[in-house]
Amino acid sequence: MFDLNAVQAAIREEGLDGWLLFDFRGSNILARRIVEFAPDAHATRRWMYFVPASGTPKKLCHRIEPGMLDHLPGDRTIYLRWQEFEAGVASLLQGCQRIAMEYSPRNGNPYVSRVDAGTVELVKSNGVDIVSSGDLVQRFEAVWTPRQWELHREAGKVTDSAFRLAWEFIASQIRSHGETTESAVAQVIETHFRDHDMVTDSTPIVAVNAHSGDPHYSTGDVPIREGDFVLIDQWAKCNCDEGVYSDLTRTGYVGETVPAKYREIFDIVARARDAAIATVKEAFAANRPLRGCDVDDVCRGVIEAAGYGTAFVHRTGHSIGRETHGNGANIDNLETHDSRRIMPGTCFSIEPGIYLPEFGIRSEVNVFVDFDRTVLVTAGEIQREIVPILGKIPE
Repeated sequence: MFDLNAVQAAIREEGLDGWLLFDFRGSNILARRIVEFAPDAHATRRWMYFVPASGTPKKLCHRIEPGMLDHLPGDRTIYLRWQEFEAGVASLLQGCQRIAMEYSPRNGNPYVSRVDAGTVELVKSNGVDIVSSGDLVQRFEAVWTPRQWELHREAGKVTDSAFRLAWEFIASQIRSHGETTESAVAQVIETHFRDHDMVTDSTPIVAVNAHSGDPHYSTGDVPIREGDFVLIDQWAKCNCDEGVYSDLTRTGYVGETVPAKYREIFDIVARARDAAIATVKEAFAANRPLRGCDVDDVCRGVIEAAGYGTAFVHRTGHSIGRETHGNGANIDNLETHDSRRIMPGTCFSIEPGIYLPEFGIRSEVNVFVDFDRTVLVTAGEIQREIVPILGKIPE
């Protein structure tokens, strides 16, 4: 249920006069979630909902759909003509100087920037400054409930155990048949998910040799044989409305001993991963604000210092929620400048990688900042070395 008191308290904490939520035909999924639209709600006309820092919210709805915001508190204005819409916007903003919208200056963060340029122009023409609602959105879209934290831990047990099943399946197939395939390994993981009432939005990535050098490789029917390098990236959540994802990547070598060329690259990636985790822990222990871009800088700096900066071709991590890529702060100062603060109650991945023509290594863990500001790495032990698939597989 939309919690007006909590929303207004957050607006005041951000030092704003209000938050203007706008949508046209699903163009702003963040606004629709904040006001708790039904996923299948049929809305064909522009609407606005203005939540002031204090006082009564205001609604602006079209005459064809006058009840679109009836589930929310506040006073309603109905418009028909475009001139009435523009006058309605002016009325919503009367007395305001600084408001938030789903906007990002220069589109620096497209995950937040959901309001079109024309609407921004219209709003600004009323003499108000617009700031990004990114941190406000996080509070009500990316911060987990205690139940979701529990569900994430349950999901993490399944994703963690899926790796051992995959490594053992590869080993048994190599010993009995001489080979298996990427898709066969993916099917083992997907069966494991179904057996534990878990769901996922796409097939796990099982990438052998050069395919592991493609961060978004799609699993195929490529053989896996002795002497091959294998990367597995898999994600799933509990099959319920509140379910949130666990998303992990680990690597293995089909042999008893892992060659030095793989171990050397893995060690660099692992140091970068651990430096990022340490940065988050230190900031929250010191009660120091921390942005997603800051963590990316630390992680990327380790890989750049080792001479592989150009081979780290994606952000360090992403928000995790009901979707694999959630709506909180991403760990990113590469693809975007994510200046959103990392908040208690949120989860994100740390997944540095080095991608070479012959192979690529990524190590992905999930980090949850608990409600008491404790920083936790979830879903089993952090991978400390590449798994020797025909040797001793870690418990």
